[in-house]
Amino acid sequence: MSQDVVLTVYEKPTCTVCRKMVKLLTEEGVDFQRLNYFIDPLPRDKLVSLIEKTGLPPREFIRTREKAYRELGLKDKSIPDDIVIDALVEHPELLQRPIVERGDRAVLGRPVEKVLELL
Repeated sequence: MSQDVVLTVYEKPTCTVCRKMVKLLTEEGVDFQRLNYFIDPLPRDKLVSLIEKTGLPPREFIRTREKAYRELGLKDKSIPDDIVIDALVEHPELLQRPIVERGDRAVLGRPVEKVLELL
């Protein structure tokens, strides 16, 4: 992949894992852009695209310790992917972070070293 393809980190800047991701990328000398999805929410189509690029099921993107997880009954594994995605769009605090995208690939940055797959 061409090195001029922008690496984008979708994050919450106060998140410890997101800060570790930024530190790792900076130490590696990687140019990247940061997008705080609490300020600039991810539209549904963008979130779907990111999820598809990782190859992971939507359920892998849910933060299970959040209040909304319990309130929305997302523990129920029979809930369809579309409903899970709708919940992630409506409640950005449920979205695992960071998500890192480069071109036609993306990774869920847990652990942060997963980002190295995109370099």
